[in-house]
Amino acid sequence: HGLDVADALGVPVVPTDRIRSVAHIGVRTRDFAYIVNGRTPPAEPFHYALTAPSGEIWTWGPDDASNSVRGPALDFCFLVTQRRALADLALELIGPDAVEWSGIAQCFAGPPGPGREPRAS
Repeated sequence: HGLDVADALGVPVVPTDRIRSVAHIGVRTRDFAYIVNGRTPPAEPFHYALTAPSGEIWTWGPDDASNSVRGPALDFCFLVTQRRALADLALELIGPDAVEWSGIAQCFAGPPGPGREPRAS
């Protein structure tokens, strides 16, 4: 919610590696996003390779997964918290399930969120 306040005030937020916990929740709630949207989660796990603000690479899932999500950890966190639209993020989605998931991703409890409209034109 702090990001919403910073956005409203036009104040930049400097990310740190403390966002790892949000990224981890985003990974762990993959199946929840499917279920809350009335869909069946894919049987196979995804591979996630996210670049932390420090430059460290954080990974989850098998390296040989047919579906993967790659890119800045901050952008991944924006996606799973529905703070930014996918069109505004530098995420690489590989595989049809990863692409489908990107449209329903949410790491917060409750009904599906509406997502965000793209900022970019």
